[in-house]
Amino acid sequence: MTLAKGWAGALLGVAATTGLFAAFGQLQPGFVWLGAVAMAPWLAAVDRARSARGALALGALLSVTFTAAVFGWFPGAIAAYARAPVWLCWAVFLLIAPVLELQFLTAAWVRAYARRKVGDGPRLAWVPPVLTALVYVGTEGFTPKLFAETLGHGLYASETLRQGADLAGAPGLTLGLLLLNECVVAVGQGLVARRGSWRVPGVVAALLALVGFGYGHVRLGQVRAAVREAPALVVGAVQANITNIEKRAAEQGTYEVVRDILDTHYAMSDALLRSAPLDLLVWPETVYPTTFGTPKSEDGGALDEEIRAWVAERGVPLVFGTYDLDGEREFNAAMFLGPSATGELARSAYRKTMLFPLTEWVPDAMDTPALRAWMPWTGRWKRGPGPRLVDFRLNGGRVLRVAPLICYEALFPNYVAAEVRQGAELILTLSNDSWFSGTPAPRLHLMHAAFRSIETRTAQVRVTNSGISAFIDPAGAWTSALEDNQRAGTVMRVPEAERLHSLAEAWGDWLWPVALALAGGLGVWLRRQPARLPG
Repeated sequence: MTLAKGWAGALLGVAATTGLFAAFGQLQPGFVWLGAVAMAPWLAAVDRARSARGALALGALLSVTFTAAVFGWFPGAIAAYARAPVWLCWAVFLLIAPVLELQFLTAAWVRAYARRKVGDGPRLAWVPPVLTALVYVGTEGFTPKLFAETLGHGLYASETLRQGADLAGAPGLTLGLLLLNECVVAVGQGLVARRGSWRVPGVVAALLALVGFGYGHVRLGQVRAAVREAPALVVGAVQANITNIEKRAAEQGTYEVVRDILDTHYAMSDALLRSAPLDLLVWPETVYPTTFGTPKSEDGGALDEEIRAWVAERGVPLVFGTYDLDGEREFNAAMFLGPSATGELARSAYRKTMLFPLTEWVPDAMDTPALRAWMPWTGRWKRGPGPRLVDFRLNGGRVLRVAPLICYEALFPNYVAAEVRQGAELILTLSNDSWFSGTPAPRLHLMHAAFRSIETRTAQVRVTNSGISAFIDPAGAWTSALEDNQRAGTVMRVPEAERLHSLAEAWGDWLWPVALALAGGLGVWLRRQPARLPG
């Protein structure tokens, strides 16, 4: 009976944390406070586990329920893309959940181990919570997460608290939230046991909140003071909301589809040019779904020349998504078309490096005819050379230093920081989120992009095919937003701003290896301590 009650309580803890995660992940200001308590029910359940194996089971269970609750839209989207049964996509997704969310398993195991080592004595009561938080953050750094999510992302809904990401990125916010949750657990356990031990964690929780809000308030004021009123750059962004291109090409023919895409973008761009003088015009990822500059057919060559002629006639530099060919190697690319130093039209290409597994890229060791026959939808692009700044000449001779990103690359803090450190004035992101239109994914993707601007304190222009296109300022706020599944153009006015630097820009995603090193040192020290069994 006692064992049954124990597992019932543990399952209730998993369910409560899952529900709190689901609400916290909505990125709503009213739910920000949930981040301080979301992990507490599960942590308390792990503390009541009778063995490390039981704790590990609770970690595996939470990985599955978390994946289903927070990313339940993903299996349906993949089923539609790969034309696979939804039940199969769900089965595979939940089966690999413990790998995708490995931090729950490692944190649970090390917590149970540390609890057994320190026992109930107050002297070392701090060790299990600190070790749990360090292992959690450290594990997330090497876990193969599809969406690079972490608990700290939920703090995006607080304009003040999210400013702390310029220290150690979203993982730094995660570490703070984990420690806050540990304080909540300790306070609860102390009150239940009617001991005075709840006072210290209560004070620590108050200090953590004070530091978070205090730093965010000061840093937000600095960022706002650095921004000037006058725009330094006026950008026209086109979101044509043309989707299902491959299906349409199979039904209507590739040339007809490309013709429609270009005509639509020409017309929408002309409308923007009539509304305001533009320094730059941006179209989204793969908007020209064939190679540019190295045409594969006579029709392709004619369309290439048409784009060049259109840009030259309008007299506005253009950046657009296309494919770039190098021998037999094809890349997903951003093409820059603008005036050269001699006044002629010049082009340069940025090649996407961070490709989504399978759908865009297959490692050479796995790329076999059997795999292609089994999964014909797998991508054939090759990886680009890595983070690269593009010096793009605008009209009047001004050279704009751009940190280009294509879609998935916005999820990688180290990659973005490496580009910005080269002297970027602007992050320019081209994306195509139409795979996941109608799901939470476009807004989550935009949130990730916003964190890159906070971490590097660099403004960002983000243009997508079907939404959400937006201008993101160095404080992470987005404006001029074109919503999901909307056809529209917008003018984004990028203000002039004094350059601010940050620890996250200088060091990138530095916290997780440091957390692992600290956890390793603390673990070695703990192992040398004699076991203090309760009772």
